[in-house]
Amino acid sequence: MTTIRLHDTKTRRKVDFAPIDPGNVRLYVCGPTVYDRAHLGNARPVLVFDLLYRLLREVFGPSHVTYARNFTDVDDKINARAAATGRPIREITNETIVWYHQDMDALGALRPDHEPRATDYIGQMVAMIERLVLAGHAYAAEGHVMFSVSSYGEYGALSGRAVEDMIAGARVEVAPYKRDPMDFVLWKPSGDDEPGWDGPVIEGKSVGRGRPGWHIECSAMSYQLFGDSFDIHGGGIDLQFPHHENEIAQSACAHPEGQFANVWMHNEMLQVEGKKMSKSLGNFFTVRDLLDKGIQGEVIRLVMLGTHYRKPMDWTEEKRAEAEATLAKWYGILHAHGFTAKMVAGLKAAGEWATDEEFLGVLANDLNTPGAIARMHVLGQAKTPAKLVSFATALELMGLIEDWDALATLAGADAAPAIAPEVDAAVTALLERRAQARAAKDWAEADRIRDILSAAGVQVTDMGGQASWQPGPDFDATKLEGTA
Repeated sequence: MTTIRLHDTKTRRKVDFAPIDPGNVRLYVCGPTVYDRAHLGNARPVLVFDLLYRLLREVFGPSHVTYARNFTDVDDKINARAAATGRPIREITNETIVWYHQDMDALGALRPDHEPRATDYIGQMVAMIERLVLAGHAYAAEGHVMFSVSSYGEYGALSGRAVEDMIAGARVEVAPYKRDPMDFVLWKPSGDDEPGWDGPVIEGKSVGRGRPGWHIECSAMSYQLFGDSFDIHGGGIDLQFPHHENEIAQSACAHPEGQFANVWMHNEMLQVEGKKMSKSLGNFFTVRDLLDKGIQGEVIRLVMLGTHYRKPMDWTEEKRAEAEATLAKWYGILHAHGFTAKMVAGLKAAGEWATDEEFLGVLANDLNTPGAIARMHVLGQAKTPAKLVSFATALELMGLIEDWDALATLAGADAAPAIAPEVDAAVTALLERRAQARAAKDWAEADRIRDILSAAGVQVTDMGGQASWQPGPDFDATKLEGTA
């Protein structure tokens, strides 16, 4: 079995990934706050952890990996959007989730196994808050419930900073109900025009109608889905502090019997043409903006994966053009060799859909996507059927091809002349007769049929026990007449 090595943010070193249970590998990633279209920066963690999900499925088996990514659908930004538009909150969040799915699907991202919505887990959040209060790690104050950072001695281990440094470098809310400046909100009161639920009961009395703080969401949802310990927790580097630091504190204190997440992974941020993406700079755009300009989702994905996830990623027009040309070339290679959905299905059924070991080893080394892409360039130059299959499997594992019957269009070869049904039937019949002749070891007949096809400009690809064809540059259908 391929060994996967991952950089663990908490220990600051690369580790051999050893799942708690190889039969149940669990990955949790912090998802979007659903009030607007996903911008390009939002797409980076989606693609990074989609690739990790694919790699885990490749190594441990699809049925042995579970991926959860949440939707935050209760948030002040959502409330503000509802107030500004006069639309119901649920209508906004439902619409935004549909948009998000459409855009991420277009980038080739697989849907996670679980996509919990925060509002469906309010009860679990309330229960965890009550548990934290009983254990002395949280307190009620003026309708709020606050987590006491000083009650957790390991606070700061993930970000590697002392609490004093965090106070100096962070924008912490100054509030009279806080015992300590670093204490953070688990529950806050809701006004009449804000969404709210019955609050935690502390010492026999409810703190009142309100809504959860942001940080408690993922702690409660991951516990409900995965228990007190799971394998990998991921997200953007901007979430390392305070969000993930606070998640660890809550979960470790509510469930000290568990380990919470064994490995922490964070992707770096995205820039555009060397600058931070910003509306004020005019370089801010959503995924949908690019798709509507006719940029293929696969192109966006390849540009993103061209930079290692732990390095800042710079989106440039030059990279987009290079990715476009590379993918057109790659798709053209597979199209020229007759790869179709039927052929791929046949190869998989025959057990001939084998991933290149060198490619997989490079990718398994902390998601080394630049190295994996370099290996794909080598595989793409191969001439043997086995290497071409390895090239095709690499393209699929990287999430760069889903519809094998769309290769011609993706390669820009959709202007090729349509093949009449009777011509396709004639060639197919000849290929079937050639296969029968080969099975009977009638080599003379097989060679005769080969010569007929060659004379008509038919290009034949034999792979995985199947033969496929396409018209060559000198294709002449009239030379097939009377041969079937």
